[in-house]
Amino acid sequence: MTGALAFLFRNYYWFKTNRLNAIGAIGIARTLNCGGFKNRKIFDPFISPNLKITKAEYKTSIATAINCFYEKLLLLKDRMKTKTGEKIALEPHRYMEQFQDEFYAEWDGKK
Repeated sequence: MTGALAFLFRNYYWFKTNRLNAIGAIGIARTLNCGGFKNRKIFDPFISPNLKITKAEYKTSIATAINCFYEKLLLLKDRMKTKTGEKIALEPHRYMEQFQDEFYAEWDGKK
């Protein structure tokens, strides 16, 4: 592998290793899309996130898309595999927190 292809492969692998493709605006879009595909609710205040959920449980879960933030997305910042990944993850993580703040404010009728 040489040139551009090698560069793309190395960066794709690094990106996937750090799971940066699962957070931020893209992570939010993927989560909502996946939830819709699986016919899950966006949010239900009576369904609490399961912070100790296993992969097997997650596949059969009735968790909402918003629960996925707590069960998966917001945990990724602290699970980066490299120092660079940790630094890059800060902004997308903040964006997801801001999205949640906005979502709950609208859900509660405050906006």
